[in-house]
Amino acid sequence: MNPLRIRWILFAGIAAAALAAGLYFGRQGVTAPSDPAAAAALAGLALPDPQGKEQRLDQWRGKVVVVNFWATWCAPCREEMPEFMKAQTEHGPKGLQFVGIAVDQADKVSQFADEIGLNYPTLVGGFGAMELSKSLGNSLMALPFTVVLDRKGAVAHTQLGILKPDKLDSIVKQLL
Repeated sequence: MNPLRIRWILFAGIAAAALAAGLYFGRQGVTAPSDPAAAAALAGLALPDPQGKEQRLDQWRGKVVVVNFWATWCAPCREEMPEFMKAQTEHGPKGLQFVGIAVDQADKVSQFADEIGLNYPTLVGGFGAMELSKSLGNSLMALPFTVVLDRKGAVAHTQLGILKPDKLDSIVKQLL
């Protein structure tokens, strides 16, 4: 079988499983524990933005960083992003920084970000981002998955599924 065809079949299978789990857990609000070593790996992570320029997560050290693993094809991901944009606008000047890590293709990420007027950076992690999210507590490797880092870079909260606005606000206010 053609290796490219195998990759697309694998991609479709992972996407379907992540979508199904994301839809289910997006309504459940499951929180999972994370590995402290994974938090350090996340802080030192460098990924390309949709234009291909490498960005390091540690450029936001000293801020409360909300890292959201998402994809353009993930309905629950798309549902929570307007709230993240609102929180970025409201709390950004106080030291909050949202960063998206897309499990997607750069062109699709760029197009979607332009469509919604995304006001925070998003990086392109591809399928490797799912492994990273797993090490941070996403045992089901589903989307959306959010990690909140305190100002020192330690994991303060992880969330599999939609991070509800009231819960997000409560977490952020405690850390700012």
